[in-house]
Order: sequence, then structure tokens, then C-alpha cells
Amino acid sequence: MKTVICRDKDGKEYEVPASELVIRPSVYAVIIRDDKVLLVHQWDGFDFPGGGIDPGEDMREALVREVGEETGLEVQSGELVACENAFYRTESGKNLHSILIYLTAEVIGGELSIAGLTELEKGWTQDLPQWIPLADLTKTKFYNSVDSLQIINTALKQ
Repeated sequence: MKTVICRDKDGKEYEVPASELVIRPSVYAVIIRDDKVLLVHQWDGFDFPGGGIDPGEDMREALVREVGEETGLEVQSGELVACENAFYRTESGKNLHSILIYLTAEVIGGELSIAGLTELEKGWTQDLPQWIPLADLTKTKFYNSVDSLQIINTALKQ
């Protein structure tokens, strides 16, 4: 039987039978302007704004919705930057095989806000999203399982 290693938010590892995984597609925005990238707080680090794609939802529609909920900004989705796999264990013990899609996006309206966060999301952030200077990214702690700097560099080349 095939198994995978899932990690929880604290990095603890769990060996899980692949048959117990729930597939969860998600989409994230790489928004760069004025030599800064927009990032949202996640516990004690940062991540790209975005999240789960609802059943039947187009990934670009999900990107616009998720960015709006997490940042208060209205965006237009752009080009595919990267697609990665990740294996997570949620706080409730659910094991996820996440398919992480990263798209560029452009801000077309709105103001920074966290008013659209769910109660669950408020559990890991209560701070406004931040425009982080590209020059400061090597000092920035990312809270995700991907090579965030590589994703940003790829987006910059598009």
C-alpha cells in the first residue's frame, strides 16, 4: 500500500495511506507591483493570497474570490506561474493532497482589508496583508511548502 508523509502546521510528520487522502485543488495569486509582492499573514509567516477551489468553480473565479476575501482587493487573474503538490494534515485530522496553482494577478480595485476572512481564517491572521519589498524577500519567513522565491522569480520573468 502506498503511503505519503503529511505535515501539520507545526511541521510534525504523519505517514498516511494514499487511499485516505482527500484531493483539494487551490489557487494563489502572485501580485507584484512597484517592486513589492502582496503577501498575507499565516501564523508567524507569510503566504500568497488564495485558497481552495470550490466544486464546479473555475480556478480564475476562485482566485478572484479568494483574493477578495483575504485582502479586500479586486483582481484580474493572469498567467500560470507554477503548479505544485503538497500533503497536509489539518487541525481536524483530515489528510489532504493539495494541488497548488499559482497565477499572476493585477489589482484593479478595492482597499486592503481582512473583513472577508472566515472565523477559521481569523485564527491564523488578524493583520492586514502587506506589500513586501522584493529586496526583503530573502529575510521574509514564508509559511507554505513551496519555493516562494522561485515562484516570485518566475512571475517576474513573465
